[in-house]
Parts: sequence; C-alpha cells; structure tokens
Amino acid sequence: MSLESILPPERALFAVPGGSKKRVLEFFSTFIAQNIPSLDSQEVFGRLVGREKLGSTGIGNGVAIPHARDPHCKTPIAGFLKLQEAINFDAIDGEPVDLIFILLVPEAADDTHLALLAQVASLMNDADTRARLRKSESQSQLYETLIHAIQNLE
Repeated sequence: MSLESILPPERALFAVPGGSKKRVLEFFSTFIAQNIPSLDSQEVFGRLVGREKLGSTGIGNGVAIPHARDPHCKTPIAGFLKLQEAINFDAIDGEPVDLIFILLVPEAADDTHLALLAQVASLMNDADTRARLRKSESQSQLYETLIHAIQNLE
C-alpha cells in the first residue's frame, strides 16, 4: 500500500492555523471526522493525544508524524498539514514544527502501519522535499509536491 493511495487531494491542507500541538490535533480530528462519517472526532483526538503521551511524534527538521490506531478505521487514512506558522511539538531536536503528516490505521494493521510510517519517514527526511513543501503557495501545489515526492520514493 502506498501513501499516494491513502492521501486524496482534499486531505493535503495548506496554511492551517497552528497555535499548539493540541489545537492542531483537534483541528485534524474534527476535519477527518467530517470527511469520514465512521470516525468520531473525540475518539480520533483521544487516540492521537494518547500516542503523543508515549513520546512526541516530532521527528525533527520541523516535521511531526502523529499516528494512531482506530477501531472504526477500515483502511489506513493519511492527512498532511502545512501550518501557517511553526508550533512547539516537543520534537526530538527541540525545533518548532510546520509540516505534519498524520496517519490513522485500523486496530490490527501492524505490518501496514509500520510500512506506511517508514514511507512517511523516508519522505520527510529528505531536505529537498521539505524545502519544496515549505515553498508551496497553494493547496494544489502542496499536493502535487507531496505526490511527486511519494512517487519518487517508490
């Protein structure tokens, strides 16, 4: 399963208001529940926050990869947020985060979950990809940049 297949254009969000880690996770939880009726925004939020309590998903270089399992998630779901301004995400390098790739997976998707996380990490570890994403000036440009980078991974 590739990231491209689980990240439709409407889930690459441009110029998202930041504020705080909690606010961004709350924003995404509400957004995804509006798009996928089987998901409950409070449950998604609780699972994402619960995962953050185990250790920050801020991987450094201004990137975070929040992820969680959800029993109401039938197939893996991805979302990408480019924030208006970077926020504190308790990242391992202490730097603020402005690029957030979120993954939700079914409760039992062990191998799939790990494979998707590995793809996201590879994608977001590339300095050129991060620079191009940050230079994006519209939602469509952001999505095209993401998809192009994903296709170059495969």
